[in-house]
Amino acid sequence: MNGGQWKGRQLRGRFRWDRLALVVVFAGLMIWGLAKLISYGVDWIASRRTNQELQGIYHEETTAPAPTAAITTTNLPASAVPTATPTVSPTVSPVLGAVRYPGNPDAKISSRFKALRKENKDIVGWLTVNTLLDEAVVQRDEVFYMDHDSLGKPNVNGAVFLDSSISLKTRPYSLVLYGHNMKTGAMFGSLRNFENIGFYHSNPFIQFNSMYEDGRYVVFAVGNISMEPHTRNYIDFFSLTSNRVQERQNAIDVLIAASVYTCPLDVQPDDQLLVLSTCTERDSDRRMLAARRVRDGENEDKLKERVRWSRKK
Repeated sequence: MNGGQWKGRQLRGRFRWDRLALVVVFAGLMIWGLAKLISYGVDWIASRRTNQELQGIYHEETTAPAPTAAITTTNLPASAVPTATPTVSPTVSPVLGAVRYPGNPDAKISSRFKALRKENKDIVGWLTVNTLLDEAVVQRDEVFYMDHDSLGKPNVNGAVFLDSSISLKTRPYSLVLYGHNMKTGAMFGSLRNFENIGFYHSNPFIQFNSMYEDGRYVVFAVGNISMEPHTRNYIDFFSLTSNRVQERQNAIDVLIAASVYTCPLDVQPDDQLLVLSTCTERDSDRRMLAARRVRDGENEDKLKERVRWSRKK
């Protein structure tokens, strides 16, 4: 065998080994991908089972919902707390006072949440978004429930959780909820439906019940916000949860400006806000859904009619 033939055979052998190595790597990636898909599927099924288990407990309770009256200012004995809607003026009262729960000034946990909290003491609320979401809401920190379900079991779908800085001892002026943007539509993945104006017009209301009272909210903004300072549609979540009137007004202005719709609903700094936040394709952006509490005496049919005047920007 001459030198040329030997080198040719050596190259062919090396080529066969290189090809075999590529096949092995490709097969490994296929197996890894399949395993991940199976794992996601298993977690999705487990997440649904957990949710169904908690739904059974939550919906089994037939206790009448707590009053949903407007905010009432405090620092008074429970018997003396007024029930009228307060008037807020930045020039007169630049800071909003603490608020007792109307009808539940001592903040007693309702019976259905007592039952839920036997399963997980971190459960503090329940979120219902028409037919899209019917989920327990938990609160601990900003990390644990990113990869644990609402019973505290490891799960890639995570859970819907309340911002840890928000206290429920009195009625908070803002409730900020987080959830994953799952491609399956689980958790807050379904919020993308609100970017369809027809869906928004037909489904403008959200129900969030805490362990202390029930609440009905009407959506006034849908869009993307930025988490990077000095960028368009940047919002500081601290200002959103602040009790300072001007900071709250600034946050409301950003939410409205970031919305994909022009909505004629009136929103004031003393309105209780409910903001649902989830990730997007950009790490620095968040998809948000912002709603305000239905005020005492407001007619939902009239609110829905007003929402129907919303238009795409």
